[in-house]
Amino acid sequence: MSRTVIGVMGGSRADEKTLAAARELGRLIARRGWVLLSGGRPTGVMQASVTGAHEEGGLTVGVLFDDDPQQAARGLDIIIPTGMGAARNVVNILASKVVVACRGNGGTLSEIALALRFGRPVVLLDFDPGRAFLDGCPAEGTARWKIVPDAAAAVEQVAAYLAADGQRP
Repeated sequence: MSRTVIGVMGGSRADEKTLAAARELGRLIARRGWVLLSGGRPTGVMQASVTGAHEEGGLTVGVLFDDDPQQAARGLDIIIPTGMGAARNVVNILASKVVVACRGNGGTLSEIALALRFGRPVVLLDFDPGRAFLDGCPAEGTARWKIVPDAAAAVEQVAAYLAADGQRP
């Protein structure tokens, strides 16, 4: 039986509120039995979400920017060193059923754009990059995204997207 992969994206640098939300998100993803996939760096949202999932015994996957597995977040179960740089963002998105984006910068925005372009639903956890950006990424009217205030609401929205797509939430 395959497991549902949820991508968690966000900045390599983040404020305490964002880090706390990412860690709680990781915990909640693990409690649902979903696999947490991230960019795998040992900093920011990536490390915080992996730590949360790891604390709950969840399965974690990191798709790395570079080719050195020593550059991976602590607590990852599966490390995929790519050496692809930012091109690994495509792998992160295509491997995810739903993408949750925490606050971030250019890399996070590119992952959101790719998710919307490839038809992956996006949950924005206390992060609003702007309606024009969100609606302009795919063909107009086809984007599925929602801004939510906290990790619990993010996980509920992920479950709703999975159910709408006929998958086990």
